[in-house]
Amino acid sequence: MFSFMICLVVLVIGYFTYGKLVDRIYGPDDRQTPAVRINDGVDFVVMPRWKLFLIQLLNIAGLGPIYGALAGAQWGTSVFLWITLGTILAGGVHDFSVGFMSMRHDGASVSELTGMYLGKVMKNIMRVFSVVLLVMIGTVFAVGPAGLISLLIGNQGGTGLIANTYFWLAIVLIYYFIATFIPIDKVIGKFYPVFGICLIVMAIGVAVGIFTNGYTIPEIELANLHPDKTPIWPMMFVSVACGAISGFHATQSPLMARCCKSEKESHMVFYGAMVSEGIIALIWAAAGSAVYERTGGLTTGLTEMLASGQSACVYDICTKTMGGVGIVLAMLGVIACPITSGDTAFRSARLVIADWFNVNQKSYKNRLFICIPLLGAGALISQLNYNVVWRYFSWSNQTLAMIALWTASMYLYKNGKNYWLTTIPATFMSAVSVTYFFCAPECLNLSTAIAYPVGIVAAVVFLVVFLKKSLGGK
Repeated sequence: MFSFMICLVVLVIGYFTYGKLVDRIYGPDDRQTPAVRINDGVDFVVMPRWKLFLIQLLNIAGLGPIYGALAGAQWGTSVFLWITLGTILAGGVHDFSVGFMSMRHDGASVSELTGMYLGKVMKNIMRVFSVVLLVMIGTVFAVGPAGLISLLIGNQGGTGLIANTYFWLAIVLIYYFIATFIPIDKVIGKFYPVFGICLIVMAIGVAVGIFTNGYTIPEIELANLHPDKTPIWPMMFVSVACGAISGFHATQSPLMARCCKSEKESHMVFYGAMVSEGIIALIWAAAGSAVYERTGGLTTGLTEMLASGQSACVYDICTKTMGGVGIVLAMLGVIACPITSGDTAFRSARLVIADWFNVNQKSYKNRLFICIPLLGAGALISQLNYNVVWRYFSWSNQTLAMIALWTASMYLYKNGKNYWLTTIPATFMSAVSVTYFFCAPECLNLSTAIAYPVGIVAAVVFLVVFLKKSLGGK
């Protein structure tokens, strides 16, 4: 219990201390932002800071800090350390960096920023990589809610349930098309702050319910408590993702960078939203550790519950901690939250493609030209195995974060600023991403005896290449 409280306090302190350090290193000033200078009434629209914060939180969070934190809790309470330190030293820095750089470059997407600082080859890789990732995210965040809505409303099984799922999937995709196409302040700007508040209330309710219902949050222990003894490194660091650091955020931050009135809003909007997500993830990891029983010290109860479905686990925890109110909030969480992340994923994909081919998005015709193929691709991917798509998303998500951090490192170097701020987490995430690729079952599936040294060597090579380039002044 004390470990949880200490981590919670550290996250809050981190926002006011390390977050301020990040802000000071980047040095926001009073220059006009893209929202003011380019304002097109579609994607570049000035919105109040409080609204930007809530939209950014919902965009980057959704169900990520819930599902990821519960998955990470299978390894035990060591996940508290990754969520806390990852959020402060890596995730918050990552989100702030991309959001700030985007404002400095006319609201550019992460792929274009990568090209500016890592070269043309990396730009083209990131263009393809980010669009594929975003369409995958949008699709998995459509299929899950559609299936749950069908189950709750249809009350039928067999072919009837399947047909009903396809119906709701079509409805979700139609909504995605609308939200991707219309100006950002018409739907996203009006309704998403409300859902953002609900996400926060849901987490607070779970936290209060843990204490009032007599559950005990275990203290931090570094032992591997996963029932299958799946190694903590790098599996837990990829599983948690959105609760510590996530490359998906690099695709979302430019959305709000195009709506900030001042660069000085970066601390609250980007770093603050990430810290809030870290707090939400910490609460859900604590809930997964406290609510379910252990067998022989292993997290068998939580693992068994997750095996029955992530949504079922969220529903169960909400019910046990909040009762009837929890059921309502759980339904809101497992249906609304993924949908509100899925539509902004498709919107970000539209903007990446627009930047790629230099297509002005003020024209309805130009937006339609991009939106229709994107949603068509999403509809096709929705027919693939959901679990397979999700596994590949997890790895590509952290790989994108790695590339974004190296991009930020080169930006800081070229602007004469302390690039170690991003270089250290970039090196760490390089080790995570490469190691996972070599040992994960859905990737190369090699032994850890091979994957571990390869991951470390790769991270060191990336660091040496960066330092050689920066110290060489080239």
